[in-house]
Amino acid sequence: MNEVWKKPPIALEAYQAMVGKEIGVSSWHLIDQPRIDTYADVIEDHQFIHVDPQKAKETAFGTTIAHGFLTMSLLSVMSYEVMPAVAGATMGVNYGFDKLRFISPVRSGKRVRGRFVLAEARLRKPSEFQTRTNVTVEIEGEDKPALVAEWLGLTYFA
Repeated sequence: MNEVWKKPPIALEAYQAMVGKEIGVSSWHLIDQPRIDTYADVIEDHQFIHVDPQKAKETAFGTTIAHGFLTMSLLSVMSYEVMPAVAGATMGVNYGFDKLRFISPVRSGKRVRGRFVLAEARLRKPSEFQTRTNVTVEIEGEDKPALVAEWLGLTYFA
């Protein structure tokens, strides 16, 4: 079993049978100031709304907020918790997004989780499988999500 997946692999046909269904919901992930600061260092985006708690208090947010791309980047770890691997796959890759919208800011100290619905799963070639997963990242205690996306993936077979 691939170490990154938490669930055991399933047959390709079983995976395709999940189209239209919610696959699962990840655990909660804390977006605290140290995580925001580390991400700011990595991408070299130190805008005050992310890294200056004192100045951010004066904004409509009332505190610092996570970079939208930080929230998006957590989709990988969330998906590993929820999405099963396909038996016989040699690797899977991120193929991008058809749609991605940042709906609500994630304030420092909040927790987020991903909700995954498999929208499409089809063979493109005998050795290549494409998926489209509708993902909603929820913010604990808030009505509106942080983001919604149509996430594309490719899985390869030997």
